[in-house]
Amino acid sequence: MKFSIIALIILLSLSNVLAQNGTVEGTVIQTDSIFLSGVTVHLEKTNLGAVTYSNGNYTIKEVPEGNYTLIISSIGYLTIKKEIRVPANGKVIANFILTESISTLKEIIVMTKGNTGLKDIPGSVHYISPIELQKFSYTDINRTLRTVPGINIQEEDGFGLRPNIGLRGTGVERSSKITIMEDGVLMAPAPYADPAAYYFPTIGRMQGLEILKGSSQIKYGPHTTGGAINLISTQIPSEFSGRVNLLGGRFGGRQLYAFVGNAHKNLAYMVETFQYGSDGFKRLDNGGKTGFDKKDFLSKFRIHTNPETRIYQSITFKIGETKETSNETYLGLTQTDFNSNPYRRYSSSQKDIMNTTQSQFSISHFVKLSNYFRITTSAYRSNFSRNWYKLDKVKDSTGSNVSISDLLNNPAGHNDAFDILTGTTSINSNALFVRANNRSYYSHGLQTTIEFSFQTMEILQEFSLGVRIHKDEVDRFQWDDEYAMNNGIMMLTKSGVPGTESNRIKSATAIASYLQYKIKFKKLTAIPGIRHEKISLNERDYGKNDPQRFGINLIENKNQVNIFIPGIGIDYQFTKYFSVFAGVHKGFSPPGSKDETVPEESVNYELGTRYNKNALSGQAVLFFNDYNNLL
Repeated sequence: MKFSIIALIILLSLSNVLAQNGTVEGTVIQTDSIFLSGVTVHLEKTNLGAVTYSNGNYTIKEVPEGNYTLIISSIGYLTIKKEIRVPANGKVIANFILTESISTLKEIIVMTKGNTGLKDIPGSVHYISPIELQKFSYTDINRTLRTVPGINIQEEDGFGLRPNIGLRGTGVERSSKITIMEDGVLMAPAPYADPAAYYFPTIGRMQGLEILKGSSQIKYGPHTTGGAINLISTQIPSEFSGRVNLLGGRFGGRQLYAFVGNAHKNLAYMVETFQYGSDGFKRLDNGGKTGFDKKDFLSKFRIHTNPETRIYQSITFKIGETKETSNETYLGLTQTDFNSNPYRRYSSSQKDIMNTTQSQFSISHFVKLSNYFRITTSAYRSNFSRNWYKLDKVKDSTGSNVSISDLLNNPAGHNDAFDILTGTTSINSNALFVRANNRSYYSHGLQTTIEFSFQTMEILQEFSLGVRIHKDEVDRFQWDDEYAMNNGIMMLTKSGVPGTESNRIKSATAIASYLQYKIKFKKLTAIPGIRHEKISLNERDYGKNDPQRFGINLIENKNQVNIFIPGIGIDYQFTKYFSVFAGVHKGFSPPGSKDETVPEESVNYELGTRYNKNALSGQAVLFFNDYNNLL
């Protein structure tokens, strides 16, 4: 009897408690009314929460009566906190509009303002969000960009360490015909003097990726024919947060990402590292390393005034370093050997190795004089050094030098040299010439952007004026070492003298400016603009017989470029989901340093349409590049 009474009391108590529980539900959308799925919604300091469905809805059931802090968060969006009270047996409706974190960044750092900004750009544009980047954890920029139409990619090493990217049919070699930036700052080692990008920012530590093509990208020179790619680094968080990811995979693949940051009233900071490597998928005949190891470190520090200050200002410091060691080669295989085993590497490539170091520093000042007037100024510096030590040519027993390409194309015609290449002991002590492709780069400059906007009646007008003073240089200081082959093992027999091969310096000084005007009337948006590039290119070739650079046989080349690059884009928004755009602009790529070499020029046209509603989005574009001069 007593047991029955106690059980009844417990059941009544439980039912009474359950009856007092409430529900929290609502919808989460983006600023342009697009439903957001996968958003985390939870009650702070509890285990109660939910994730939004494809229609943006969420429901948190069985919430005890009381006061709570509701937190809404998602990768790539600003976190929202809201105080709520859940009544007994009641329901709380809480709807939210999330803002992309990228949309709060300064204009000089980003091009698109995220997915919400795409519809305001009258041209072909793509934005890869943090959600998309983290979905696959790609460390290979080639794999990341394969989702974007109009991009041409040529694979090289299988890991994306030295990408070859072109846009709309431009040349792909070393991504030298496109403008590459990180946070709005030029990132090719020497974008004017020698734009071949042997360094590419590490995609694994990026928050977003922007690709602009057409007339909308003329403000992001110097290369305007194909387009511009801007990588957006991880931004300083608004509150204390951190993350550590550790992954492993095939071929000894490993990946580490660590991040921590915090923001206080007047200062904020962030430090991160991204490290990855592999044992490689190729196999040397006599064994040895064929993989790579890359370590990337970055930190940011920001000082700013109180947000409510009438004139808001901030200063952001950014400093980073990247080191890479790759046991990679240019030496290929004969067609027969490739058909037999495409992953084979001949013994004569055992010394081939690439060592690189890249460092970057920037300081950015932002001042918001009013809601309509903003100025952003950045000073930047990057240094890059690389030495790709690799087989250059083979000397056979007769003393004849054979180039690698001739040897692999016709191995039967060079039997003696081919035997040495594959590991047979050489008669002579200088059978293998290994070139130290040693180069050092620097790039620095000062850039500022002034933005002014105002609205009269139904007409929105915006002006953007930018100026950049830039200088870069590449110093080639190379030599050959000589080796003998001994039963598949390379033995150093003679060390070369630095500067006795390629021995020259190329530099460039550029003053670039642009003026862009945006006018928006109801559903019509037009953005005309003009860019100006004044470039001075110089080359000093000291020759192979002057490693001390006394200037004994100095050959100098100089070239000047002074060019205007106009463009205009027009967009008509039929609905908030569907629009049509068209544009025409001048394409331009800087020439080399030889006197009177003219730049690459073209007139580029595009016509396209864009649709974006909830989970369905698409873009179709016709483009035509009419080249006047092709480099």
